[in-house]
Amino acid sequence: MNAKTAARLDFAIEFRGVTYYINDIPARPIVSGVSLTISRGETLVLLGRSGSGKTTLLKLINRMLVPSEGQVFVEGRPTTECNPIRLRRGIGYVIQEAGLFPHFTIAENIALVPTLEKWDSVRIAARVDELLRLVSLDPAEFSTRYPRELSGGQRQRVGVARALAADPPILLMDEPFGALDPVTRAELQREFSALTRRLGRTIVFVTHDIREALLLGQRIALLQAGHLVALAAPDDFLHLDQREVQAFTACLDSSDGVAS
Repeated sequence: MNAKTAARLDFAIEFRGVTYYINDIPARPIVSGVSLTISRGETLVLLGRSGSGKTTLLKLINRMLVPSEGQVFVEGRPTTECNPIRLRRGIGYVIQEAGLFPHFTIAENIALVPTLEKWDSVRIAARVDELLRLVSLDPAEFSTRYPRELSGGQRQRVGVARALAADPPILLMDEPFGALDPVTRAELQREFSALTRRLGRTIVFVTHDIREALLLGQRIALLQAGHLVALAAPDDFLHLDQREVQAFTACLDSSDGVAS
């Protein structure tokens, strides 16, 4: 193992000069020249306006997309050298509205990846119960329900449980609370913040909400038109002298108790 390979193994995820463009048109990149490392156990928030490249970066991690230029490494290995199915089964993925299968019960939704991985039924049942309790849903009440019988906040909880089912070391979250009402969203943000400290997973969290980024991220990576324009811990992020940072921090006011 050479020094460069050993350095990569220090990170759960690494972007090295990553550019992605559609239909082989280099003049219109979605993300451009992004270099970024994410440590094991870190919660990194990708912040930016709509169309800034946040979700594209997320999809490059689990090889739903492949870089046009540069490389993405997951656990020290380029994603282009990974079996995409094996890679995705080892990474939890949560999206808006949870993306649950409507014809599956809640237990069946959570058990999806363990079932594909051929866990035995006893182990699966125990894992489903454990995860429902972890996200504050009573297994006796919710296991046999269908997604249509749950509120939006409850479906998002199930989405997080499903993403954690096979105990993946990496969790990707694409604006998971964006479609919820403000009260439910705030409740889930607080619960998720506490949950991340308990789990110790590497989490990449996409949002366009500066308050959410400051609450949940250990570091915030700000994207603008496909470029990484700022990267800092929340307290430092608030004081960066960068125009796009200031555009986001201007959304805060003294009543938030975050910035003045």
